[in-house]
Amino acid sequence: MDIFDIRILSALQDDGRLTNAELAEKAGLSASQCSRRRMALEDAGVIASYRAVLSPEALGLDVLVFVQVTLATHSPDNAARFLALVASLDEVQEAYSLTGEADYLVKLTVPTLKDLARLLSEAFLAHPSVAHLRSSIVLDRLKQSARLPLAHLRRSSRTEG
Repeated sequence: MDIFDIRILSALQDDGRLTNAELAEKAGLSASQCSRRRMALEDAGVIASYRAVLSPEALGLDVLVFVQVTLATHSPDNAARFLALVASLDEVQEAYSLTGEADYLVKLTVPTLKDLARLLSEAFLAHPSVAHLRSSIVLDRLKQSARLPLAHLRRSSRTEG
């Protein structure tokens, strides 16, 4: 990966709807070179997908919550049951397996606190795989970004070239 690939990735993180001509200008390449590089980055799986980022608030999803989940038992079957639960809930935005006290950290978004209470009691606490929940409601979003840091790629491309 060289500086041109890094420029392409950086520009696409800012705006995934750039035309090939706009992207080529930002990367400092011809349109055909840029197109070939973009396709190579897609084929290599570096560019995983393109999508629209929706505003939760504009859609009435005003409550953002992080829930620490402790499983009832630690077995492959129980973990699989919990994974199936998480996969079945549209309110779950992200879920992570953790080290430490909790087994999982789940990010949820719901319209209201009443919806949160219903989801926690009817979906999570009622599920046989779950023993304990600890939820934290977000008061203010200080930063939100899907943008990945690329500075380390710039450093390694200078040492390689």
